[in-house]
Amino acid sequence: MSQTLNATTLLIVPLAPLAGALLAGIFGTTFGGNWIGRRLSHTLCILGVLVAFVISAMTLKSVAVDGARLNETIYQWMVVGPLKMEVGFLIDGLTAMMMCVVTFVSLMVHIYTIGYMEEDDGYNRFFAYISLFTFSMLMLVMSNNFLQLFFGWEAVGLVSYLLIGFWFNRPSAIFANLKAFMVNRVGDFGFILGIGLIAAYAGTLSYADTFAAAGTLAKLNMAGTSWQLVTVICICLFIGAMGKSAQFPLHVWLPDSMEGPTPISALIHAATMVTAGIFMVARMSPLFELSDVALSFVMTIGAITALFMGFLGIIQNDIKRVVAYSTLSQLGYMTVALGASAYSVAVFHLMTHAFFKALLFLAAGSVIMGVHHNQDIRWMGGLRKYMPITWITALLGSLALIGTPLFAGFYSKDSIIEAVHYSTIPGSEFAHFAVLAGVFVTAFYSFRMYFLVFHGKERFDQNPDAHHGHDAHGHHEEHLVPHESPAVVWVPLVLLAIPSVVIGFLTIEPMLFSGLLKDAIAVDNDKHQAMANLAREFHGPAEMALHALTTAPLWLALAGVVSAWYLYLVNPALPARLKSMFQPLYTLLENKYYMDWFNENVIARGARILGRSLWHGGDEAVIDGAMVNGSARGVAWVAGVVRWFQTGYIYHYAFAMIVGVFVLMTWFVWLNK
Repeated sequence: MSQTLNATTLLIVPLAPLAGALLAGIFGTTFGGNWIGRRLSHTLCILGVLVAFVISAMTLKSVAVDGARLNETIYQWMVVGPLKMEVGFLIDGLTAMMMCVVTFVSLMVHIYTIGYMEEDDGYNRFFAYISLFTFSMLMLVMSNNFLQLFFGWEAVGLVSYLLIGFWFNRPSAIFANLKAFMVNRVGDFGFILGIGLIAAYAGTLSYADTFAAAGTLAKLNMAGTSWQLVTVICICLFIGAMGKSAQFPLHVWLPDSMEGPTPISALIHAATMVTAGIFMVARMSPLFELSDVALSFVMTIGAITALFMGFLGIIQNDIKRVVAYSTLSQLGYMTVALGASAYSVAVFHLMTHAFFKALLFLAAGSVIMGVHHNQDIRWMGGLRKYMPITWITALLGSLALIGTPLFAGFYSKDSIIEAVHYSTIPGSEFAHFAVLAGVFVTAFYSFRMYFLVFHGKERFDQNPDAHHGHDAHGHHEEHLVPHESPAVVWVPLVLLAIPSVVIGFLTIEPMLFSGLLKDAIAVDNDKHQAMANLAREFHGPAEMALHALTTAPLWLALAGVVSAWYLYLVNPALPARLKSMFQPLYTLLENKYYMDWFNENVIARGARILGRSLWHGGDEAVIDGAMVNGSARGVAWVAGVVRWFQTGYIYHYAFAMIVGVFVLMTWFVWLNK
């Protein structure tokens, strides 16, 4: 591409996956008569995403090497007063990086799905959904205005709802997708309030115009209050991010979303959709930099999520839920970095995390396939010799996750810890403790899962819940011996393992300290010096890895790995004793801090009580009873009185006229006195 990006070419990036989704979703399903088969359906969807990835990679090269940029309106929908409703693209370093991450991970998931969903009746429908999701996410990250951002925001939520409930015959899947939908509506309410405040006070929906007016917005207060307007706007926008990026207390939907097929766990709930909130806050950095109150709120919420969601991962036995709680914790790390004004560090961790977390989810799916769709890690063990490719790729993903030096996760996670250490935002002390403690917790639950799945005694033939004949997914079980997944499943694992190892080493300098993100992210270095301090201490990726040997995070991670090794391989009876000793704590964790109980028994039940009160007291008593039925009864009463005067006798009417004239004359005489 030339230094000037071509908007028409960029339009192909979201439209190619959309075309694949429409062709597979219409002509590959009963809706359109099943005109095309499985092979053509997945070929069209994969081709669409491949085209999008190639153009995205070319765009990133132009942006990073040639300095190309684009901010252009593609289509103007309508103009309402000063507000222009448009579809437009903003292409800079942040957008180009996100485009590559979304399309590459989506491409790997599409290929992986050929093997994982091979025997599922909804094969073509699933491909249509994941391609539609890719289109929605690309529209979100490429937008240059709040209207398009909101469209992409809601579209990924809708497709997520469809994918979580993909197996719609399962009550648990229906409950999970409804839960995700409702919790996200809470966050989205705050999000649209923030956008509405921007439209009302800045008079625009364009990013560029909003950022240009940021200084003016910072001087205003909310009408009738002493609240700084920009603080309210930022907190409202972040509430949207709390729902989409599963931050406490709006995190409760993400673990239950594991009811969907494993490929969507990798695509939506690890690599792309849940990072939309992180991307949005980074994009809105010119606004967030104006409010330390909003940054403190962001950092505190992130710290709570990073630490306390990690604790929940320790007691999970479902392999996908362990990885899901890991996602929650890592999203908390990203949010903490945002609160420290280290937006580029948050985006850097978003990028590295996308690769190794997608790898871990897909590896978990490969394990599930290999052990005939058992998901309980207590009934695995010793799979290393049966599934060597899955084993080594899962090990590489786990090492990246815990921040092993030279691996991708090390560079981004250590940068977050350092940025919080240098931060002066209120709440940074607690956040620094949380992210440091989270290093041990992450290493412990990650290698607890790793050791129970791939090492130790083989337990896959002792599963009391094992199915015989056909399993819960309808797959035929010919034997119980684990087996390596087919090439169409393990090739994406290998391709994801490569960036999980090297991408941090290769990109930390351009992402954090060079010019890739300089015009996409704004930082007030006079007030918030975390990034300036990081730049001063950075002497290259090799030096950073060497220096890590003397720092606390490495030894905390090593302590977590050693603890998991001792508890689950050397002395496997000890965890049961610890559980009995700390039963109240275990019960608290097992019930997920009673957040679901609180939501169901306080919020939901309170809403039902309020609803019934409004129904009976407001709808039935006031609206139906007093206004609708009451007015009808009033008319009937008046009619009943009036009909006594409608006798049909002329002398009655003459008498009424005389009385009326007498009354009028009396009234006029009284008025003239």
